[in-house]
Amino acid sequence: MRFSRRGLMAASAAIAAAPSAFAKPKSSAAPAPWAPDATEIAGRIRRKEISAAEAVEDAIRKVETLQPHVQAVVDSDFERALAKAKSGQLSGPFAGVPFLVKDLDPYKGVRTRYGTRATLGAKPDTEQTPYVDAFDAAGFVTIGKSSTPEYGFLPTTEPMGFLPTRNPWSLKHSSGGSSGGAAAAVASGMVTIAHASDGGGSIRIPAANCGLFGLKPSRGRMIPNRPTNRGIDLSVSHCVSHSVRDSAALFAASERTDAGAAFKPIGVVTTPLKRKLKVGLLMNTGTGLTPHPEVQTAVNNAAKLLKDLGHRVEPTAWPMDGNQFGQDFTVLWASGAAELVAGIGKAMGRKPDANVLEPFSLGMAELVNTLPQGALQAALARLQATIKAYDAWLTKYDVILSPVLGKPPVELGYVAGWVPFEELQARLMAYVGYTPVQNVAGAPAMSVPLHWTPDGLPVGVQIAGRAGDEATLFGLAYQLEAAAPWAHRKPPVSA
Repeated sequence: MRFSRRGLMAASAAIAAAPSAFAKPKSSAAPAPWAPDATEIAGRIRRKEISAAEAVEDAIRKVETLQPHVQAVVDSDFERALAKAKSGQLSGPFAGVPFLVKDLDPYKGVRTRYGTRATLGAKPDTEQTPYVDAFDAAGFVTIGKSSTPEYGFLPTTEPMGFLPTRNPWSLKHSSGGSSGGAAAAVASGMVTIAHASDGGGSIRIPAANCGLFGLKPSRGRMIPNRPTNRGIDLSVSHCVSHSVRDSAALFAASERTDAGAAFKPIGVVTTPLKRKLKVGLLMNTGTGLTPHPEVQTAVNNAAKLLKDLGHRVEPTAWPMDGNQFGQDFTVLWASGAAELVAGIGKAMGRKPDANVLEPFSLGMAELVNTLPQGALQAALARLQATIKAYDAWLTKYDVILSPVLGKPPVELGYVAGWVPFEELQARLMAYVGYTPVQNVAGAPAMSVPLHWTPDGLPVGVQIAGRAGDEATLFGLAYQLEAAAPWAHRKPPVSA
């Protein structure tokens, strides 16, 4: 990492002693946000109240101060970011706003480590995907890369090759994964918005753990990134943010608008939903496990809020066999690990061991290698049937309300990659039993920060919709944001 522009002590003193150029605005009605969002910062830059360089300098100071505590950034690009901010050539809706790209995607001039020791000698990338190009086109100034678990496999960001990313709400707890660095950086105030991706819950889980808004788009909605060749493309990219409007604006700036787009573009959603919805309510996992009492409270309170807003809420049931789905999803997920392990082994000229990859990554690859012939194809066929079942389910409801996770944020180590493989699998089945369905179905889903436990930990609730219907989710999110604001809630570890 490159954090040598100035001393950490000097940065801490500067933030403590000097009033920020980004002091929170006054508000007479709703609680005032504790920090401006990306839309506000971009507006101040356009109005010349601050410069892009000042915005980037402010973010650099915050990263340098908070990084020793939170460990959300794995590589910095401060000097180039400052030069870009001073260039006078920025344009787009977020011109001049500091940004982080998740360390599973290449960004020109910065190394991509994928959260693994296997990339220790990585060199700066010379190419990036069209999706990442959209960040530059939107005017963001990328100041570095955010942390991720090894190859994004786990719902916590504590890879063995790096220091663990800690939750700004409680440093002994996980920030989630795989976009845990992005969420910790935004929650703590290093940046106001950051790139995130989601292959099984990796936007929604860290958003839930860190008190942020996080929406997973539909499959095929966004500008192409890197599709899989494993039969069902699970992963999509977007962001985590404090405000709904930041997420909606970046969504519009990065959705596909070409003739090959899977869905008609929705543009920037800016207003709360006007119509009333039929909401299906799920509480238990697909395998019948009951979530933690605080999670139940969060979902029940969200259901009451939706009813108070005029929506109809009724219990529903999962549209598939949860046990079979969990097994099939694990097989598909593990097939990706097997491909990676095989590729790394080919590059090394030997089979990777625990000195190179984490036990969980190796265990996932071994799981695939021990499957009977045709098991992956059979799992894919059943998952394809799940897509049809999900679509039929969402003809009966406008949206589905459920937990994001089975527990509030867990302590570091609970679902880490070095936990014995079978024990970790059982923990994961109970902990992340709600989010993968939308990845298989290719449908949008969002985590909304509507609950905090008595000891101050955030608990997000999930609201999922029909494939292509992000407009309804954004409109509903604006409603919830106005009815139960969250942007004034400041974590103990923050800028």
